[in-house]
Amino acid sequence: MPKLLTVAALIAALFSASAAIAAEQSARIVELETPLASSQPLQAYLRQPEGGGALPAVVLLHGCAGNYKRLDERWGNRIAGWGYVTLTVDSFGPRGLENTCTSGAPVDLAFDAYRALDYLALQPFVDTNRVVLLGFSQGGWLTLTSLESSVIEATAHHKFRAGIAFYPPCKGFKDNMTVPTLILIGASDDWTPAQDCRDMVEGRDGFGISREKGMGVPAKLIVYPGAYHAFDTVTLQTPRTYLGHHLEYNQTAAEQSIEAVHDFLASMIGGRDEGRSKPDR
Repeated sequence: MPKLLTVAALIAALFSASAAIAAEQSARIVELETPLASSQPLQAYLRQPEGGGALPAVVLLHGCAGNYKRLDERWGNRIAGWGYVTLTVDSFGPRGLENTCTSGAPVDLAFDAYRALDYLALQPFVDTNRVVLLGFSQGGWLTLTSLESSVIEATAHHKFRAGIAFYPPCKGFKDNMTVPTLILIGASDDWTPAQDCRDMVEGRDGFGISREKGMGVPAKLIVYPGAYHAFDTVTLQTPRTYLGHHLEYNQTAAEQSIEAVHDFLASMIGGRDEGRSKPDR
């Protein structure tokens, strides 16, 4: 009998390990371009929900510290569970970068969102007319840069349906967005101040200059009381200081932001909802 129990335990362990491997393989690395098309071809984590037909999709852009794999695990996995194709872009690897928090983003990063969208447009399982851009911190700034009325957006062959920016630097924008945009930020953020985003959605740029009435598509701003930068990052349950800025997970803000993203995506591009997932404890 003990031998039978041992065998059963071994089978159970092997089954659990196989399940874990299968879950890990649900996100696969894809090449967005060939070396012939670009001297720095991008890579990304792609998640494709089961089911036929062309699905809506979300492109995710990481922050200045990189960690696109962690972003895919945190948000790509969650959004794919709602029935969307997700593509989490690695903007640093092809460029040999590890961190741009002190140096600033290279100018050509502003084109990565549309390079990702061009890749999705080639996939038969993606509805190109229903793709949202989602960025975090520096990636949030790149989201706003990609969606504002500019040469970058105007010359893009394919267009995003909407955008979501988590705690982005908002200074310098005047709300001249070309599509509906949702901005989520903490009231206590000392790295990307909420006031700059308030100025933006009210049509003022960083110099206090107001935009012309009726210009652009209004952005929606949600400010979470008591929340700091990176409030959705569960690994920051123990607060830390980085480059002089306070980073801290806020469970209430994180859960509310998940609801806000879920509802915004549903209203903008629909999708097959398979349930909402709470932040990992």
